[in-house]
Amino acid sequence: MLFRSATTAASDNAKYNICMVTHGDGGGFWSVAKAGAERAASDLGVTFKYEETTNDAEKQAQLIQADTTSGCQAIAASAPNPDAIKDAMLAAKAAGIPTVTMNSGSKVFKELGAFTHVGQDEFVAGQGAGLKFKEAGKKHVLCVIQEANNIGLQERCDGAKDTFGNVTNLQLSAGLADLATSQSEIKAALEADSSIDAVFTLNADIAAGAALPAITELGKDVMIGTVDLSGDAVQAIVDGKIAFAIDQQQYAQGYLSVTLLYLALSNGNEVGGGTPVYSGPGFVTADNVDKVLDLVTAGTR
Repeated sequence: MLFRSATTAASDNAKYNICMVTHGDGGGFWSVAKAGAERAASDLGVTFKYEETTNDAEKQAQLIQADTTSGCQAIAASAPNPDAIKDAMLAAKAAGIPTVTMNSGSKVFKELGAFTHVGQDEFVAGQGAGLKFKEAGKKHVLCVIQEANNIGLQERCDGAKDTFGNVTNLQLSAGLADLATSQSEIKAALEADSSIDAVFTLNADIAAGAALPAITELGKDVMIGTVDLSGDAVQAIVDGKIAFAIDQQQYAQGYLSVTLLYLALSNGNEVGGGTPVYSGPGFVTADNVDKVLDLVTAGTR
């Protein structure tokens, strides 16, 4: 029996050209997702291209269209604004290109022609946050939305409202692009309504870089829970300043997306059985934060 060497297999795999187009901004979250995707590509020996658009849905659609006609054999895309990329995604499918959605799009991936979605159910994640706040005896949650036109973020707030009840949404004007402004807007919302005793941020940099300093300035006893991990947010959990972070494991999202597309190209597999492949949600609290602290520092969580 003849066996191919690992070197030969890697050389064969280089013929597979996989592309990933996200709404990412190069920040703490997306750099980890990108690292996971690049590690998978390296492990498999495939050719890989990563592109991100800083929440520009029109640009994302254009890049998907360009990738469809320029040699990408499989495409992964995040879908915070699915209507904006729908035509581009369906054109890829029509061209025989296997696609997956990742990070956002768990409820609409089929409509976009993808065979599966890699990520968390955002509504379920929000439900979990609502339960955490309820267990802590809180009365009024402020849900802070850092991006406009991102259905996943709205689903997180909706999930929190489903299990907690009294949730007020705050749409930030600048989000991650201007943390000082975001801090001021959160502070103003807390000053305007003294009944708010919990803040649910949907991004770890907003939690540690805007919500926490706003609450510190006010000197109020306000519980903070967030979505995603960052070095500062995890350290704040260690220090008892942030109660929990929902971990959707974005490194795994990047890694699995590339791996599933490779299997589709090389072996005709469509993993997921028509359902999402869930990477979360999980919860990081004071009880388990030590397990992920070094991994966050290393850039894989």
